[in-house]
Amino acid sequence: MNLVIQGPDVETRCLKELAKLTAASGIEQFAPQAFRLRDAQPNYEVDAYCTAHSLDYGYVPAGRKLTDMRLFVTDMDSTLITIECIDEIADMQGLKPQVAAITEAAMRGEMDFCESLRRRVGLLAGLEESALQRVYDERLALSPGAERLMKHLKAAGVETMLVSGGFTYFTERVRARLGFDHAHSNVLEINGGRLTGRVLGEIVDGAVKRRHLIDARDAMGIDRTRVIAAGDGANDLKMLGEADVNVAYRAKPVVRAQAAYALDFVGLDGILNLFE
Repeated sequence: MNLVIQGPDVETRCLKELAKLTAASGIEQFAPQAFRLRDAQPNYEVDAYCTAHSLDYGYVPAGRKLTDMRLFVTDMDSTLITIECIDEIADMQGLKPQVAAITEAAMRGEMDFCESLRRRVGLLAGLEESALQRVYDERLALSPGAERLMKHLKAAGVETMLVSGGFTYFTERVRARLGFDHAHSNVLEINGGRLTGRVLGEIVDGAVKRRHLIDARDAMGIDRTRVIAAGDGANDLKMLGEADVNVAYRAKPVVRAQAAYALDFVGLDGILNLFE
């Protein structure tokens, strides 16, 4: 087992101290912001040390390659992109504080996701559809490293899927922009150019995200050891549990605690450094 250390500023002193903590046999740099500590032994002190020094870490099986993987599934809001789209839509109505508070409670796992979504969308009734385009044009930004990650996944022949508790208006545009193979999300009802405050069809909650991952995995004839998944909120936990390489990206504590890997300081392309 190797210990991968990555961060915006990795000091030699930190690497040496981590190597000592884990009895690593050697230290090697393999990317501008990433280092591999060979034959590292687990040590409970590593987590606190890395957090204190703004470093991401992960214990990675030696020899695991990106080309070994077949499927990548990711959340969108606050994972693949930097915003929660519904919060920014609400801002167009002057309702961002109310909606954002519900979003946060749902992401922490303190509120049923379906109920939280219905409540939030209900507050948007009457908003002009053009507000969605304004959010996409003016506020939606890809997370650091997202484009590089997708480029390398595609080059390695990994199939990609976007699963979101957000809305098709945004997922379809992001899907086309980054070249995802599949996308699943919620449909906002629009009538006469305005939002009605309702969601059409089945709501994509945590259970549905999990189902989409399993369906894709089964259709490909692979098991969880060949799947990568990324997310940030409680709504992603069931999906993350179905992937061997599951990554909490800038995630809520409840997600970070249960994920195999957490990226708090580097971009999404830090996922690539979990492979040799």
